Amino acid sequence: MFERPATGNRAILVQLDFGEGDFAERLEELRLLAESAGATCIEVVQGRRQRPDSATFAGKGKVAEIGEAASSLGADLVIFNHELSPAQQRNLERELGSRVVDRSSLILDIFALRARSHEGKLQVELAQLQHLATRLVRGWTHLERQKGGIGLRGPGEKQLETDRRLLGKRVALLKDRLKQLERQRAVRRRARDRRDMLAVSLVGYTNAGKSTLFNALTKAGAYAADQLFATLDTTSRRVFLPESGQVILSDTVGFIRDLPHSLV
Repeated sequence: MFERPATGNRAILVQLDFGEGDFAERLEELRLLAESAGATCIEVVQGRRQRPDSATFAGKGKVAEIGEAASSLGADLVIFNHELSPAQQRNLERELGSRVVDRSSLILDIFALRARSHEGKLQVELAQLQHLATRLVRGWTHLERQKGGIGLRGPGEKQLETDRRLLGKRVALLKDRLKQLERQRAVRRRARDRRDMLAVSLVGYTNAGKSTLFNALTKAGAYAADQLFATLDTTSRRVFLPESGQVILSDTVGFIRDLPHSLV
């Protein structure tokens, strides 16, 4: 019975070509995401398929190739640049004997590293819990249904029900706190509207230089780095423009290809 390793950052990257185009760019983006999360990329496994395999996403042959690479190179985790279903993730981890991380989990991990404000941390935790909720159903060995046999009878489904209940309570609490923050933000927005102050937002791809430009215009000293999602909390400052007067300039979270809608 496989227990997920809790540590280690030596990663094998997996990118499959389903005919979507921009294969090289997608692979480079995955590499940057993995490095931004703190992983060390030791191997890249590529392949081409017509459609994902329902059980393991990559198919038996490709999974065997990934497993051989993971074993020979001492990989701690395998990162897929794709969205995996809970069943696919569970099956892959059992086959590979390694942690398996999909694209959504990887991005959420980066979000958790980058969030600085109270509201940002709450939003990230809520997104993580909602993502985890889809993986509670027989996704982990200690949450599986009861098994027969001496030494294998455990809490099983009771543990699963307990985790679901605790997770549900935490999700409800986070949503309530975020609603309170939204009301406070609405009050501040109305105050800005009364002052009739123009709002300008810097938008674009992540790591395109928005924060660097924001600092150059405002002298704000906001965190800027050559990494994906360096900015996760919106920062706003007043700026005087000769032709427009005082405006509110905001640095925003960057875009990225194929960002799952649940994370938007």
